Amino acid sequence: MDTSDLRARLDFDDAALLAECRVETRRVRGPGGQHRNKVESAVRLTHTPSGLSVTASERRSQHENRRRALWRLREAIALTARCPLPERIEWPAGVQVRDGRLRVSESNPAYHHVAAVVLDALETHEANPAPAAAALGLTTSSLVRFLHDHPRLWAAVQRMRQRRGLAPLRAPR
Repeated sequence: MDTSDLRARLDFDDAALLAECRVETRRVRGPGGQHRNKVESAVRLTHTPSGLSVTASERRSQHENRRRALWRLREAIALTARCPLPERIEWPAGVQVRDGRLRVSESNPAYHHVAAVVLDALETHEANPAPAAAALGLTTSSLVRFLHDHPRLWAAVQRMRQRRGLAPLRAPR
């Protein structure tokens, strides 16, 4: 699947994205109370066009786990689908960039778009945060802080740097 086609899935509503997935439910093992293992509450989504697979099992509600799995699928798409960086960055509505500081909550529907664009900028600039931040209209410290505040993004950037033989980024103070 073309990466731009995969990235377009970030705009799909839950029903449309779920329609492209194979959904499996199962019982989970381990602690969690007397009701945990009585129903098939764990959810695994396999996105058929891309092959990406995610699971969620931390809640007793299958509906809540399905919602979490969809969020994780969007995150997996944002982490894997690299696209060319546009010449002019236009942040989605609800994303705040003031004085070079990026503010976006994981509960914001635009979060996955922001994560994808940030990783695109880092890929374009050889995993170097200073030119990537400049391309995004951010300060370097704001970019590094944003990455550090989101563990999967932080890990993705560290892998980018490792592939290029660069030292790991240091955590912000």
